[in-house]
Amino acid sequence: MGVLLHLLSGVALLVWGTNIVKVGILRVYGANLRHVLSVSVSNRFKAFAAGLGVTGLVQSSNATAVIVSSFVGQGLIAVAPALAIMLGANVGTALMVQVFSLDLSWLSPLLIFVGVILHLSWKGNRPGHVGRVLIGLGLITLALELISIATRPVVQAAGVKVLFSSLTGDAALDMLVGAFLTILCYSSLAVVLFCGALAAAGVVSIHVALALVLGANLGSGVSALLTTSGNNQPGKRVTLGNLLSRLLGCVIALPLLGQAESLLAHIDADPQRLIVNFHLLFNVALAVLLLGATAPLARLCEAILPGRNTGDSQVTPRHLDAAALTTPTLALSNAAREVLRIGDRVEQMLDNMLRVLRTNDVKLANATCRIDNEVDDLYTAIKLYLTQISTEALDERDGQRWTEIISLTINLEHAGDLIERVIVDAKEKKIAHNLQFSEAGMREIADMHGRVVANLRLGLSVFLTGDIRSAQQLMAEKANFRDMERQYARSHLQRVAVQTAESIETSSLHLDIISELKRLNSLFCATAYPVLEQAGLMNRSRMKDEGQEKVGAVVEAR
Repeated sequence: MGVLLHLLSGVALLVWGTNIVKVGILRVYGANLRHVLSVSVSNRFKAFAAGLGVTGLVQSSNATAVIVSSFVGQGLIAVAPALAIMLGANVGTALMVQVFSLDLSWLSPLLIFVGVILHLSWKGNRPGHVGRVLIGLGLITLALELISIATRPVVQAAGVKVLFSSLTGDAALDMLVGAFLTILCYSSLAVVLFCGALAAAGVVSIHVALALVLGANLGSGVSALLTTSGNNQPGKRVTLGNLLSRLLGCVIALPLLGQAESLLAHIDADPQRLIVNFHLLFNVALAVLLLGATAPLARLCEAILPGRNTGDSQVTPRHLDAAALTTPTLALSNAAREVLRIGDRVEQMLDNMLRVLRTNDVKLANATCRIDNEVDDLYTAIKLYLTQISTEALDERDGQRWTEIISLTINLEHAGDLIERVIVDAKEKKIAHNLQFSEAGMREIADMHGRVVANLRLGLSVFLTGDIRSAQQLMAEKANFRDMERQYARSHLQRVAVQTAESIETSSLHLDIISELKRLNSLFCATAYPVLEQAGLMNRSRMKDEGQEKVGAVVEAR
């Protein structure tokens, strides 16, 4: 039992090491890798090379599949070149198996030692992520050594012999077992290396190990399809085509395992080398066979999964790419772009609100309230997206950006609710009774409205650029707006005092509107707080007292 436990721990360490390398590479080069994949589609050979190179770095064809399917789902690339990328990704994984099948036990302590120093010394920065990659590579080589040591006594264990003897009959059944193991491990690289170690130790025959390797390729395709199951139809066609190509390869290769074993034995008779060579041969042969047929395969996938991209709806998030979640900086950038969409919808609501107050347009009022539902949907999508980003993996800068994004998202959602409240009140208190504001009162509301819209735009600019002077200007505008609200409240009450009919009839609504505009302005100006705090120009205590004091002197220029 102890021996089996050591064997399983070695496999777990192998899977964990490959995952660490994948995450580290994506955090260091994630945006660049995605750029390479998105532009290398001018012909199938460039697409193949891009898939091979990127997967060679991240050591996971599944990771490449998720990225490519997201591109197809967004309409950035077509299905046919995406399938060519996936053929290259499969060969890239096979090449990495070749590298890790070598005797690298001497390298493991060095990689782990250097990696830990880099990771702890520059945690959260690029050198720290490089250290994470080195740690992962060291763990992979260490895991392979542990598996090799653990499998030696396994051969002598009668129970284990009985267990693996059940895999010596039906090659198709053995292939399904390999596929199942790969789905569990989520790494064909780990399963192929494990099969090589078992074959080298004599635990399974070469023929069984070859069938398990075929299953590993098939299981990798199934894992990728399951990973992208939540995507729209175009995105799922990529992983479906990848699975179909692997299934076709397995069907062709299964009856030829005996011939493949004889052929590869002439190249290198060592069991472990023979297994990894077969894995490479299978994927290279599959790429040669299907690289020229990606277009027909794409049409087949479109026939199986008909339908268009559903991402063009106004309320459907356009930038929240699930494939970017493993690269926090890129995921935060996507979330920030989606927040700007909420800002656009809130600005549209503000423009509609002023038109409703002027014209008593009921249809426009109802349409504006529906826009608030869109804002709520985007707010929920961004919030759920941000919660999927591991905050523990964020460095200090990214952690601050995460907070800024969620804060602005909450403020914009609250602004949408405030605008909807103003419109609902206007329908009940003004439109229903066909009332009008006084000319002076409407002019004041329009003046405040123009300031609010300008500050919304300025706040979004501060959110994007982090410009200190713009943030200072925003805070000064907040103080000026507070004075304007007091002035216009007094002037309205003066009109009421002199018995201005329109002012008397709309007095309650008028005061509520200018109060809500002040609250809206405060929400938009709050974007300046993080920028000024980081620059040392505003602290928490001043923020609390800001409601009683003017902040013009507090945010003096450097």
